[in-house]
Amino acid sequence: METAKNRGGATSAPKGGWTALIDDIVAGRWTNPATGKCAVVPYESIVIAESLEGREAELVSSLSLGETFTVVADRATWDAMGARVARALGKLGPVKSILLDHPHADMATIALLTEKLKGAEGVVAVGSGTINDLVKYVTGLDGRRYCVFATAASMNGYTSTTASITLDSGLKVSLPSHAPAGFFVDLSVSAAAPTYLSAAGFADCLVRSVAQVDWWLSHRLFGTVYSDAPYIIQAEDEIALNRNAAGIGSGDIGAHGYLYRVLTECGLGVSFTGMSNHGSMGEHQISHYIDCFAGDRHPGTLHGQQVGVGVLTMGRLQRHYLDSATAPRMNATKISFDGMVRRMGPSIARQCFDEIQPKIFDDKAIGALNEKIVDLWPVLREELKSFVVPVDEMTRLLKAAGGPTTARELGLPVDFYREAVVHSREMRNRYSFLDVAADAGLLEDFASEET
Repeated sequence: METAKNRGGATSAPKGGWTALIDDIVAGRWTNPATGKCAVVPYESIVIAESLEGREAELVSSLSLGETFTVVADRATWDAMGARVARALGKLGPVKSILLDHPHADMATIALLTEKLKGAEGVVAVGSGTINDLVKYVTGLDGRRYCVFATAASMNGYTSTTASITLDSGLKVSLPSHAPAGFFVDLSVSAAAPTYLSAAGFADCLVRSVAQVDWWLSHRLFGTVYSDAPYIIQAEDEIALNRNAAGIGSGDIGAHGYLYRVLTECGLGVSFTGMSNHGSMGEHQISHYIDCFAGDRHPGTLHGQQVGVGVLTMGRLQRHYLDSATAPRMNATKISFDGMVRRMGPSIARQCFDEIQPKIFDDKAIGALNEKIVDLWPVLREELKSFVVPVDEMTRLLKAAGGPTTARELGLPVDFYREAVVHSREMRNRYSFLDVAADAGLLEDFASEET
């Protein structure tokens, strides 16, 4: 039987191996060209290799997490790698295993896992998004160091210092947490994972183009914090990853190596900026809206799969404006709190409405903003265009990787996806072209063409 492992070699590693540059960043040897200072990140060990079989105990032992170990996994990740890790750690000391049944990264599961991990020394997560976020957040509550063995390249949160958690209210937020002391990737395991998982991770990498456009727009209009560092470290690898997008869909180990490099570098970017804006703007708001409010209409798709469709939507919306030499012209912001209550429920609506007050503009404020955009637009438009990957190219790449490109392909009702496009800007105070289009009175018409 053909496996991901024996397909390896079609795509070669960069000079210096899969953790070239990453090693320099972790060791504090990489200098941020924008500041002239060496980067400082909260990681001790990041290892990405074609195989880690036989090295599991050595990698964990190097972190000095304790003399006893608790492996946290779910049923799928236990079969993929968890059992193997637990057996290997038996060489170091007593091993306990916690298998979560179809876990969700929510407060109820956090409470459950907090109880199960009481007194645990060396905590080892084996899994991807949900497992990592749960273990990251629970250990972060009391500062216990942990490590994670990845089983699928489904998201960029492995190395971030935030955790995506659904609150009791139903609102999904990024909560401050801590990074794993060790992050370990066996590419042969991840390349053999179901394609939809890796395609979701690839979609999270496609975000760069549209997120950078939105973030720079916000920076230029309002002076919000912006940093080039997250983009600088992943620039060359983004090119290599896109060149090998088809290898994501076919399970090529080398393609997955570049996928993990970009995902890791994007996560490291949070350490430079203290925020996730460089990889999470309008497109992520669309996905968060789906996760929070789809209810029974949710098709069970991954956050990254939804993000991929959101990326293409944002690409089309941004293209509408960047194709025009005429600056956008907006009107006073019209957001109905009663409408938010109907869609979100009173508790979430109040929380979100309070959050977005800085981007609700009256006639005077929007007049000043229009004047500023008119003045900036000839230069700003060219600046933004320099960040763009054409939407047709992003569509091709996402298809090649095996990801959905429309709401219909997600299995999501089209009318609800259009609702998400129109109203997702109401969830958080990050300014994007969704806000521009809404205040210009164009967003509903634009959304009506999304399928």
